[in-house]
Amino acid sequence: MRVVSDISLLPYNTFGIDAKARLFVEYYSLDELREVLKTHKGERILHIGQGSNLLFTKDFDGVILHSGMARAKFLDDNTVEAQNGLRLDDMIAQLTDMGYSGLEKLSLIPGEVGASAVQNVGAYGVEAKDVIERVYTLDVETLKERVFTNAECKFGYRDSAFKHELKGKYIVTSVVYKVKPGDATKTREEIIETRNGKLPKVGEIGSAGSFFMNPFVPEEQANALLKQYPDMPHFQTPQGVKIPAAWLIEQCGWKGKTLGGAQVWPKQPLVIVNANHATAQDIIDLAAQVSASVKEKFNISINPEVNYI
Repeated sequence: MRVVSDISLLPYNTFGIDAKARLFVEYYSLDELREVLKTHKGERILHIGQGSNLLFTKDFDGVILHSGMARAKFLDDNTVEAQNGLRLDDMIAQLTDMGYSGLEKLSLIPGEVGASAVQNVGAYGVEAKDVIERVYTLDVETLKERVFTNAECKFGYRDSAFKHELKGKYIVTSVVYKVKPGDATKTREEIIETRNGKLPKVGEIGSAGSFFMNPFVPEEQANALLKQYPDMPHFQTPQGVKIPAAWLIEQCGWKGKTLGGAQVWPKQPLVIVNANHATAQDIIDLAAQVSASVKEKFNISINPEVNYI
């Protein structure tokens, strides 16, 4: 176990915000996690992964937990169990090298295995829920393990029960993914090339990847917009008609625009970056102005995928 007081969180969030935490604890086993939770019971606790979906708005007066558990193992030919601290893309790279497919479209998504289940990450038509079989957790109160089936996780678009009724009650400790033998090398390479071509590289330019979630609107509203914007991209889904937030933002003229040190990424307006020593408030203000202009022009609300802490 590694315990550090008054630590900078700069290495633990991809936005590059230099907030501090009163205490940082990295654990390397379930027993150590139990010990930490027991020791700091009643205190403010935040479990983080790679910090790719967080915006620290101020110093964190509490305990930041991070997993140092980062192993994966095959349970059989079709399932892999990965610990929560393993970087998702590292696991996908290993599986691809070993001749397994199923997760390759999630390549290069920043974040760790535990967060993939909480956030239900997705890209290019695949979401984590499509490849997750079950999720192992630790009950924060009882310190007992509990297994959630895919259905019990209540996965939705960038959503799960761990963000709602189960929030703060369980810590995801490992995830079991479905895989299958198959050569996914070409697909993974194409995904990586595409993402590198339009998204800022993690570690080089501060960002949280996609900042906004794509909105869903009623069919009647979508049809009315299509009369005005015949080329508007749209997709029929059970949740309604999905309209890419990137298209909405670009139509409002935000591509490449800056506010303070924050910028709407010129190559992909769904992304907000820390272009020049941005403060958290710069990012919040820019996101708010982008959202407001989309609401004014299209009467559509776009919501942050990023969690403000």
